[in-house]
Amino acid sequence: MASDPGYVEYVLDQIGPLPGLAHKRMFGEYGLWLDAKIVALVCDDQFLLKPTDAGRALLGGAPPGVPPYPGAKPWLLVEDLDDSEALRAMLRATADALPAPKPPRGGGRPKTRAPAAR
Repeated sequence: MASDPGYVEYVLDQIGPLPGLAHKRMFGEYGLWLDAKIVALVCDDQFLLKPTDAGRALLGGAPPGVPPYPGAKPWLLVEDLDDSEALRAMLRATADALPAPKPPRGGGRPKTRAPAAR
């Protein structure tokens, strides 16, 4: 079941302003990135935080894990979306706990195609 775009907007409104936060539709669901690191998903109208020790600590221990799709490892279910400051702290702590994203292959330059042999 795809997430309702209205729910995604609600989550983003609850988070409030957070520099470096971006979201993108993915296969009917949504991913949230902070500083180019995926930190959360909105799947089946649920807000799921990428599992890290820092996120678990801010959520008060071990919240229930929910797989975002069949066969996936569980992510942390965030049920309380009323505290914007806490949401921003969770997202920031999760991003800080994750490794830096790998640079694009090939140095980030566009691939050029060799001319066809004649």
